[in-house]
Order: sequence, then structure tokens, then C-alpha cells
Amino acid sequence: QVQLEESGGGLVQAGGSLRLSCTGSGRTFSNYGIGWFRRVPGKEGEFVAAISWNGKNTYFANSVKGRSAISRDDAMNTVYLQIDSLKTEDTGVYYCAADPSTTKMRVRSQGDYWGQGTQVTVSS
Repeated sequence: QVQLEESGGGLVQAGGSLRLSCTGSGRTFSNYGIGWFRRVPGKEGEFVAAISWNGKNTYFANSVKGRSAISRDDAMNTVYLQIDSLKTEDTGVYYCAADPSTTKMRVRSQGDYWGQGTQVTVSS
């Protein structure tokens, strides 16, 4: 089992940057791909980015492609999501999830384990 905790959210001005962290517990963290998702009230949650278990493959939603990066440090059991040039539409609660399949996370927004989420608010 993997327990996940997100951190790094907060209030940021448009145009700024943010780095979110997803820290996992358990010795099997390195066996899982990690995905990031965003949820806004009144809308379905959307996939934002994902990284494969070995870090070799990364995926991004069109909405953040070109201005974001995802990386993992398995020694720290942590995955980082950096988003630059933040827009007001980036506002939402960001969740990370763990799953052996990044395809499952990207295509179906599903994951075996989920964190509690961290709020990101981008002000204009």
C-alpha cells in the first residue's frame, strides 16, 4: 500500500511559478507511476501530468504542456510538479495518484492510491 501527501500549494499571482510535491510512504513507491490531477468545483477532475515508475516517460495535458515539468526522486519518495507562467485557470485542488499504469491515469483519470489534495489559487 502507498500513502500519498501533497504539498506546495498556495496563492500565487498569474505569471508566477509553483512546485508541488507528492510524497509517498512505503517501500514500493518506486514501483508506481505518479499522476497529478486538478479538480475545480462544478467540473470533473482533469489529468495534468504523469511520470512513469522509472522516470523515463512523462506526460502532460495540453493545458500545461510547454510550461510544466515533472520529476521524481525515489530516494525521497517524492514526485515534483513544476508549473510556470501560471494562469488563473490553473486554479484548483491538485491531487497526486499512484498506479502501475500511467495510461490508466492519463486516459481514465484513475489510480490505485490518492492523496488528500493541495489547493492552488492563481490570482489575476
